[in-house]
Amino acid sequence: MHPVDVNIMARSPLLIPVLVVLCLLLISPAAATLVLSNVAFTPDAPLVPGGQQKVVATYAIIPSGSTTFARGHSIQMQTNLTRAQWTVQVTLDGRDAARQTTSGSAAFVNGELLSYSTDHDVGIVVTIDGAVPADASRSLPVLSIEELDNGGNVVPGSVLAVSQPVAGSATPAATISAMPTLTPPLVTTPLPTKSPGFAVPFAITALVAAVLVQRVFPREQ
Repeated sequence: MHPVDVNIMARSPLLIPVLVVLCLLLISPAAATLVLSNVAFTPDAPLVPGGQQKVVATYAIIPSGSTTFARGHSIQMQTNLTRAQWTVQVTLDGRDAARQTTSGSAAFVNGELLSYSTDHDVGIVVTIDGAVPADASRSLPVLSIEELDNGGNVVPGSVLAVSQPVAGSATPAATISAMPTLTPPLVTTPLPTKSPGFAVPFAITALVAAVLVQRVFPREQ
């Protein structure tokens, strides 16, 4: 070895560890960036407790390394909708590339399905068909998506969540019925119609007046 090289290595005992760390950083896969490009709801918000809800979300993957997505990483998706049915469609340059279905509160996508050279456009279309919980109130997280590294840890800054407002509490159909009237309705009886003719008090008054007139003004003999 050249004498100059020996001196440099002797004066820099930390040079080798630094070089190793730099090599590991260069080799380790970089996290991709997920961007929500579109989301649609059927029916439209607000969500109705106990009602059926369909969500379609479209994501674009922006590569941050030598590939569109790290093969050793994965994507985890979760929803608060119940009885959820998932359909995950991976798109490559605008065409369908891979498709998978599952059910439950969570779904996963293997990184190998998303890993291509950076001259390709990769995206994900997530469709969830489920029910809004009957006790849901205020705002409900309908879809959250995050990137997991090789160890299953969430990659910082990769979490994206979609929430929607919830309408007032729904009344179960079984409780909707015609209730009997507790208070009986008021019955009104029409008054009898008065018979035509003179009233009794008026006839008596007229008779008394006639008698008085005869006494005051006797008839001529």
